[in-house]
Formats: sequence, C-alpha cells, structure tokens
Amino acid sequence: MNALIFAAGLGTRLRPLTDTMPKAMVPIGGKPLVQWLIEKLKCSGVTSVVINVHHFAQQIVDFIAENQAFGLDIRFSDETDLLLETGGGLKKAAKLFPNEQPILVHNVDILSDMDLGAFYRSVLQTEGQPTTLLVSQRQTQRYLLADGQGRLVGWTNIATGQVKSPYPDLDVSVCQKVAFSGIQVFNQQLLPLMDAWEGKFSIIDFYLSVCDKVDIRLQQQPDLHLLDVGKLDSIEKAEAFIDLTIDN
Repeated sequence: MNALIFAAGLGTRLRPLTDTMPKAMVPIGGKPLVQWLIEKLKCSGVTSVVINVHHFAQQIVDFIAENQAFGLDIRFSDETDLLLETGGGLKKAAKLFPNEQPILVHNVDILSDMDLGAFYRSVLQTEGQPTTLLVSQRQTQRYLLADGQGRLVGWTNIATGQVKSPYPDLDVSVCQKVAFSGIQVFNQQLLPLMDAWEGKFSIIDFYLSVCDKVDIRLQQQPDLHLLDVGKLDSIEKAEAFIDLTIDN
C-alpha cells in the first residue's frame, strides 16, 4: 500500500512556529504532525511512503532517520529548489514508488478519524479503481461539484460565483457541493495525462481538466471528524482532537 504525504508547504498561517521548523514538525500532544500521520498510515497497512519536502526539509529527513523510518520504506521527494504545489508535487513523487498501485495521498496538516485502510480498499474494490477524493459537507467558500453518481464535474467559489468545469453548460444548481478533505486515492494510470503539465500546478486544476474524460469520484463519509491544523488557534483543538480519537 502506497502513501504520499504532502509536507512541503511553507505553513505561513502557523507562524511564528514555522519560522524555525516545517509545518510537518509542529508538535501536537508531544509528537510532530508527521509522526501522527505516519503512525496512522502504518496501522492502516501502508508499507511504502513518499514525503515531499521543501521548507526546512532537512529537519524532516533527520527526524525520519532518527526514528528508523518507523519501520517503513520512506523516501523523500525533494522540492527545495522549487515548491511544486499539489499537482506538480504528486507528479514528481509518483516516480519514487516501487510499484504502480494507487497512492493514498494525505496532507500532513489534516487530522481525522477516517479509517484510511478501509478508504483505500474501497477504491481498490471499485471497478476501474477510480481516483477518489474524500469529501465532506464542511462549510467553506470553495466547493467541488459532483453529479448524481458522485463523479467530479466542476468547482465553484460561492463568494465570487466563479465556476471551473470542462462542461460548458454545467448547471451548478443541480450539482452537489462538497468540500475536499485533503485525503485522496490517486490511480497512477492518470500520470500520462499529466505529461503536458510542467512545473508547479494544482492537482484540483488537473482533475478539472480531465474529469470529462476519466472517472474521478467524490466519496463522502457522513460521520467523518476532520480538523485542518492550519492556524495557530487550531493547535489546542488538535490536541483535544487527538485525545478524543485515541480514547475512542
């Protein structure tokens, strides 16, 4: 089971903590965010992990080495020269996996009570093993748009009215609006479609460019509890969240 941890971001919303460390190393309940995620991935059946790194990259590399890679095959996708965003980061990191199995992709600053192994297996058991994004009914301004079969058809910003979709006549009013969780399973068969995409780019923009050609699913978990540890005021919430999920 393959997993990619997105850990290359600058973590600007977590300053001043990230003035001296990468977001992945921000401590929550006595452990860095990246350790919580690696341990969760390991319990879910992951054996091969790639971590993309940029901001204070060596701190992450050294931490993994000091902990004997937590008993996993952990490799690093080095973006120190250029931060590639989610799409470019995934494209580069995919080359480091030892096989062509789907990749569980997880933002390092997302905490959840999701059974990641069950999510991954559900994709493997779906015909065609479609790239699948975990979504929720979380309130936001930017939503992914799904059709009646749960397939990605577009994106909208409800504050500005902006819509992105390969379908020129898309009726946003009949689409289901859902929020992306930062967790997904990527089918590596989509990689050839990225050949025309160079440098840094958003994985969502890529999906929106091909969702009329390939099956990209949006999967909801109705009872999902999820926390984005993206701001300083979320640190205390994150520690309470971990206490709750560990106790349960």
